Amino acid sequence: MNDEIRLEEIDKVLEDLSLMVSDHIILVEGINDECALKAVGIYGEFRHIQSEGGPIKAAEYVYRSGKKAVVLTDWDRKGDILCAEVCNQLEALDVRFDTDIRRRLATLCSYYIKDVESIDALVSRLGN
Repeated sequence: MNDEIRLEEIDKVLEDLSLMVSDHIILVEGINDECALKAVGIYGEFRHIQSEGGPIKAAEYVYRSGKKAVVLTDWDRKGDILCAEVCNQLEALDVRFDTDIRRRLATLCSYYIKDVESIDALVSRLGN
């Protein structure tokens, strides 16, 4: 896949994410992830899993909100483990969640980056 097509596909995923923000809370690892997503136009409610109490607290927060979740951890080993932990907690609380956005971004971006906080730099680099 060439970079132009890759950028178009990443933009489609980000557009899909943007359409979800009204009724989903975006669960990211930390503030840098939130900043990178805002830099590419994703404005919604974020919850930082790592600095705001871990997977249990994140799942409880989403449960109390009455919203659904988008689990958007990094696609490295640590991010995979964190994703599994938070998904288990969300399932235990019967909260609906999406991991497809994460999977699609990982597929498109893993050749270049391994984390959410680099998404803005990648989009910028591919766009030039």
